Amino acid sequence: MEAEYDFSKGQRGAIDPKPSGKTRITIRLDDEVLAWFREQVHRAGGGNYQTLINEVLHQHIQTSRESLEATLRKVVREELERIEK
Repeated sequence: MEAEYDFSKGQRGAIDPKPSGKTRITIRLDDEVLAWFREQVHRAGGGNYQTLINEVLHQHIQTSRESLEATLRKVVREELERIEK
């Protein structure tokens, strides 16, 4: 170790820049949920459980959108059939 360090070019703030498109939040999850995600990452041979949670949420959003679209299409078809009769 040096006796004295030069911090004249040092900057305050986070060491790593924030990735764009991501926001740091605090969230409370059930212990069982967190344990399940950690176990999945462990079984896969490593990784980040937070990334896995994010991927699962993305999949859920996509599925929800597709379900909504399918429901709307079904309703429109039913209404068109009703009108044609």
